[in-house]
Amino acid sequence: MSETKFEAQKEHPANLRLGGIGRHVGFNNHKHRRFVIEFKDVMKQRRAVNYFDPTKDITDMQLKEIIEIASLAPSGFNLQPWQLIIIKDKANKEILIKVAWDQTKITVAPVVLIVLGDREGFKKGNAGFEKDFAESVKAGIMKQEQYDWFVNATNSLYGASSERQLAFACKNAGFFAISLMLAAKDAGQDSHPMDGFDIDGVRKAFNIPEQYWIPLLLAIGHFDKTKTLLPPKWGKSYQEIVVNF
Repeated sequence: MSETKFEAQKEHPANLRLGGIGRHVGFNNHKHRRFVIEFKDVMKQRRAVNYFDPTKDITDMQLKEIIEIASLAPSGFNLQPWQLIIIKDKANKEILIKVAWDQTKITVAPVVLIVLGDREGFKKGNAGFEKDFAESVKAGIMKQEQYDWFVNATNSLYGASSERQLAFACKNAGFFAISLMLAAKDAGQDSHPMDGFDIDGVRKAFNIPEQYWIPLLLAIGHFDKTKTLLPPKWGKSYQEIVVNF
């Protein structure tokens, strides 16, 4: 690489945002090439920020890309039992903040997502369940005659008790939620997951069916640089994480 090209890369807006030379990703159309953060840097730079810049919006296209990248998250049997309610307009934000401990980030962030986990996503007849099996057959992963086995397998794993159903919904929605946060960071956005809210209040306010659990709300936007970003909180060490019983 010539010195001139290297200097041009250093001045690329994405590199200035990321604080270094990112991994180069090429698409068929050179105009759509961009630089992205290496994964370990995405992990280190992701923060739950409390202050969002009210002057910076997220376009529908930007949000769509974040959601589609996050949808690549793993899930049990690839059932993907997650849904989102997107809150962008002022009226719905005012409704949500009343049942979410009056957290001002809800009205200031350009987007708040209500993350849902489908407690019935493993059941025969559920739209996600049926599509998952049909797509698996189409891809040659499973055969049509395995349908009954698939029904029994998912029911035995996830439907043995109400506790198992809730775990199924929360575990998989959690995979999706952290993927949303990382995808947002990779796109240059910040986020804040919230579990300080009235679950029944949110359910009633937005007509959410009982089959869905609401594990968290997620605000997404640009950090307000007029505020101070506090140092990262402590994290468990390797020795504290690994256990034997």
